[in-house]
Amino acid sequence: MALSRKSRLLFMKVVSLFSVVRGYNIPIIILAQYLSAIFILAPEKRAISVLLDFNLFLLVFASAITIASGYIINNFYDSQKDLINRPNKSMLDRLVSQSTKLKVYFALNFVVVLLAFFASWQAFIFFSGYIFLIWFYSHKIKKYAVVGNLTATLMAVIPFFAILLHYYYNLSFEEIENYKGHFAVIFAHACFLFLLLLIREMIKDLENLKGDLANNYQTIPIRFGESISKKIITSLTILTVFPVYVLIDIYDVGYMDIYFYACMIILIFFLLYLWKAEKKEQYLLLHNVLKFIIVAGVFCIVLINPSVLWNGKKLLLLI
Repeated sequence: MALSRKSRLLFMKVVSLFSVVRGYNIPIIILAQYLSAIFILAPEKRAISVLLDFNLFLLVFASAITIASGYIINNFYDSQKDLINRPNKSMLDRLVSQSTKLKVYFALNFVVVLLAFFASWQAFIFFSGYIFLIWFYSHKIKKYAVVGNLTATLMAVIPFFAILLHYYYNLSFEEIENYKGHFAVIFAHACFLFLLLLIREMIKDLENLKGDLANNYQTIPIRFGESISKKIITSLTILTVFPVYVLIDIYDVGYMDIYFYACMIILIFFLLYLWKAEKKEQYLLLHNVLKFIIVAGVFCIVLINPSVLWNGKKLLLLI
C-alpha cells in the first residue's frame, strides 16, 4: 500500500534527522568503545563483566548521544557552508527545520546529563564540560586554523578518555605502578588514533576549501596555502610510525600488528596520492581512505586476542 503524502513527508524527515545526527556512525562508536574496554583499556577484566557493567553502559550511551547532539549543533552552524560543500546532503538535512534541530539537540543533551548523573557526579561534570566544548567548537573554534583541527580531534577521543577514567579512577598508588606498562600501550594506541583523526580533519579542510572560503573560515589551506597544508599532513603521517613501532616492537598487540603493517603500506600510497590531488573529488577519496583505516581499526581490535572469538576454553576464562 502506497504511503500518503503526509506519511512520506514524515518518513523523509526521519531520514533527514538520521542524516543530521549521522546515525550510521553511532553504532561504530559504541562498538569501538566496548571493544576498546575489553581488549585495550581493561584486558585483565572478564569480557562478561565489561559487557554487564551498568555504569560503563551509561557512559557509552551518554557518549553516543553526546556525539549525535554534537553533529546536530555542528550542522546547525554549518548550514550555509554545507550548501556549497555538500549540496545533496544539505538539501536532505534541510527537511528538518533549524528550530526542530535545536529542540532535539537540547533534548539529547538533557538525556546525556541525566545518564551521567546516574553514573556518578564526576561523569556529570565530565559530560557537561564535553557538551559545552562541542558547542563552543561549533560556534567559534572551528573557524580558526590549527586550534580548530586540534579541538575537533580531541573531541573525537574524549569518549575513550571517559572509559579510561571509569576503570582507573579508583586505583591505588600501588595498582597504578603495576599498570604503568599498560598505560604506555593505551597511550600508544591513543597517539595513533589521534594522529589519524588529525590528518582526517586537515584533509577535510582541503576538501571543503570553497565553502570555508565563502564563509570566512580561517583554516590552514586558506591562511597558509594548500602546499603548507600538505606538508603538515605529510609530517603527521610520518609521525604515525612512532606509535606503531611502540605497539609492534615493544608491546604485544597480538595479531593486530597485521593491521598496523597494512596501515603503513596504505599511508605510503596515501601520501603519494595526496601530492597529486588538486580537486575536491580527490580529497574526498583520501578522506574515505582515512575513514576506512579508522573503522577497520575498530574491528581489528579483536585481533589483539582473537582466541576470544573461536577458542571456547579461552572464552570461558574471560567469562
